Amino acid sequence: MEKREIRRQVRERFKTLSEEQKRLKSRDVIEQLRQFFAQRQGSVVALFSPLPDEVQIGEFVEEMASKGDFRVVLPRVIDDGSNSKMEFFDYRTNSMQVGSYGILEPQSGEPCDASEIDVMIVPGVAFGRDGARLGRGKGFYDRYLARKGFRAECVGVCLDFQLFDTLPMEPHDRVMDCVISNEL
Repeated sequence: MEKREIRRQVRERFKTLSEEQKRLKSRDVIEQLRQFFAQRQGSVVALFSPLPDEVQIGEFVEEMASKGDFRVVLPRVIDDGSNSKMEFFDYRTNSMQVGSYGILEPQSGEPCDASEIDVMIVPGVAFGRDGARLGRGKGFYDRYLARKGFRAECVGVCLDFQLFDTLPMEPHDRVMDCVISNEL
């Protein structure tokens, strides 16, 4: 199946979910994330502010930040006119504003160096059981994951219908170290 068709299929499936179904499926993913991080020591974790068609991890972001066991960073897209890029900034509730693409982004502080991130929770349109990831097609995560010095463990998160046996891959695509979904 081609990337365009997979993106269309997943988008259509999200439209069939009620907010309650999305919340319940996301809650299962969050529980697995809690178990994953219970086995980790204090470090820098990169999370994300979810779009409506992504795993709803907003409460998990708050939980991780309030515990204080990890330094939590979230992405912000910076557009300098000729080149848009994604950087990660410390999460602070009072610095979050709607930014690029309608996503809540941190608006203060200095960017976190890519080499400082220990674990990155990565959203995607779809994931393969082998860790392959299909993004939205803008390449923000692909470029960030390819940065010099980036060494984080990459964990894809998705709902059951976003998990495919195989996905088309490009040479620059980074395979996730693991994928967490609500599929049991």
